[in-house]
Amino acid sequence: MLRRPSPNHNARPPELPIDMLVLHYTGMQTAEQAVARLTDPVAEVSAHYLVDEDGSIVALADEDRRAWHAGQAFWRGHRDINARSIGIELVNPGHEFGYRPFPAAQMEALAGLAEAILARHPIPPRNVVGHSDVAPQRKQDPGELFDWAGLASRGIGLWPAPRPSDRPFPLAAAAELLALWGYDVADRQAERAALIAFQRHFRPSCCDGLADPDCLARLASLLRMVDEDI
Repeated sequence: MLRRPSPNHNARPPELPIDMLVLHYTGMQTAEQAVARLTDPVAEVSAHYLVDEDGSIVALADEDRRAWHAGQAFWRGHRDINARSIGIELVNPGHEFGYRPFPAAQMEALAGLAEAILARHPIPPRNVVGHSDVAPQRKQDPGELFDWAGLASRGIGLWPAPRPSDRPFPLAAAAELLALWGYDVADRQAERAALIAFQRHFRPSCCDGLADPDCLARLASLLRMVDEDI
């Protein structure tokens, strides 16, 4: 693992656990550009790690430091996401510069890194999230081409498994279920953004921002996995 220390971090609040893992894409044309930005003190952004498309890993900040990767964000009632999370950047040009699938070598390296992080910190599966999950009105990453299901098969995060016997929910229940899972649904605009973020993560074949029975079934499946009373 290569070390390229970033100056863009500060002390974590001592009373908070590290209980979230947030995954990003770099959204820049090259890995070199991404590392340069993440280590530029003027940019004031960073992460703990960067995983290149060939599987090589760059360490940018120690895990006991608060890296500046999430920005204005929200998850499960918390807003200072940087204070309680580990951030990993995945080299990918993103939607602006030619979004493409994440190579197998990159995903394998990410999985190994994530497994080690989860072994060190009390991060529940539902708190393995994308940047778009915690900031759905601002961010799209890591996006609909990211293999969340593959990570979940290795115990990194969760993947829904709706059952035909599950009772249906009315479409009007979407906001309630999204809030139970962790999204900010403070108003209709936030609700739609949260639904698109949920679809990117858990139903990437259709990210239209419309509540439908399939989305609600996936939400209900996830909530039952974590024993929410629904």
